[in-house]
Amino acid sequence: MSTSDAAQIQAGDTPAPGAPAATTPAPRPRPALSRLPRYVAGQPPVVVEGLTPYKLSSNENPFGPVPAVREAIAGWDAVHRYPETTSAELREVVGEHLGVPPEDVVTGAGSLGALNQLLGAFVGTAADGTPDEVVHAWRSFEAYPISIGLSGGRGVPVPNRRDGSHDLEAMAAAVTDRTKVVLLCTPNNPTGPSLTTAQVEEFLAAVPRDVVVVVDEAYQEFQRRDDLVDGIETYRRHANVVVLRTFSKAHGLAGLRIGYSVAGQGITPYLRQAAPAFSVTDLAQRAAIASLRHIDQVAERVQRVVDERVRVLAGLEDLGWPHPETQANFVWLDLGEHSGRFAELCDTHALSVRRFGDEGVRVTFGEPEANTRFLELCARFPHPPVL
Repeated sequence: MSTSDAAQIQAGDTPAPGAPAATTPAPRPRPALSRLPRYVAGQPPVVVEGLTPYKLSSNENPFGPVPAVREAIAGWDAVHRYPETTSAELREVVGEHLGVPPEDVVTGAGSLGALNQLLGAFVGTAADGTPDEVVHAWRSFEAYPISIGLSGGRGVPVPNRRDGSHDLEAMAAAVTDRTKVVLLCTPNNPTGPSLTTAQVEEFLAAVPRDVVVVVDEAYQEFQRRDDLVDGIETYRRHANVVVLRTFSKAHGLAGLRIGYSVAGQGITPYLRQAAPAFSVTDLAQRAAIASLRHIDQVAERVQRVVDERVRVLAGLEDLGWPHPETQANFVWLDLGEHSGRFAELCDTHALSVRRFGDEGVRVTFGEPEANTRFLELCARFPHPPVL
């Protein structure tokens, strides 16, 4: 009997048969895991009596998917079958929609799943034990540092400009011979600014051609300026460009987890090889196909969000509340140390917003009633954001 077991018996606590001794070391995860931040998802709204709750914390499309998607989901009865692993039919439809070869499309569990496939294929540890590097703006998509760290790589965050936009000159300067991937998020989540075609072309000219440049366009469909970069046109011109897109936002399929990457044949086979088997369900594929085949209805829903964006931004301007330019379905409020107080005010009025510590608050454009309530709370809050 071990000393620890004897001590337990003396205390009247007999170890269960087969239970490990108290001195048995617990399993330990990779050291890298302790250095990674935790992803914080947008929280649901607090229930307040007499108020309809609204969630403005997760950049979801409040109007949901088109009716054809609901019909496709309702008619699906293949839970007991594995999905088709290459998403062949969906890739054909995406290829037709974008005017690209279907073999250049690789599906994933959301655009984040597609990104993880890319990092798994191109980022890890070099032969001498040093980690590969991934350059990205910061603040940007919260999952970037987590995915990079889990891949075995090392993130190289480059601070945004004061207006929340990427500092592309500094990002290009951060590229070294250890850099494998650069991440460009446009519009940038959570701050909002988008990159122009001219900016991205200048950046690509300054980056070695063996570095993979990712153009993450999760919010592409909400953009309305003519000079903004189009990732698909950029990939046609540059063999080292990979475009990420998703069905979560504009198409309203966030709960089904489906997105894709578009890249040339010098990259795509590796992405497909790194894709986990059966990661995109048949249900998600059917929903995405139905949505693309009714893209005019998707566009109508997106325009409703854009119309609300115009109204809310005008309301913020009337209040004297500055914010970065946004072509996305959200707005960033640099409230600094007042971020927590503003989020609490929203909670008490059945609105959930996404607080980022003491940096600021991101607010999704939601239902008209939710947006009106948000503006009313802004009018009451004594500490406007800065820019």
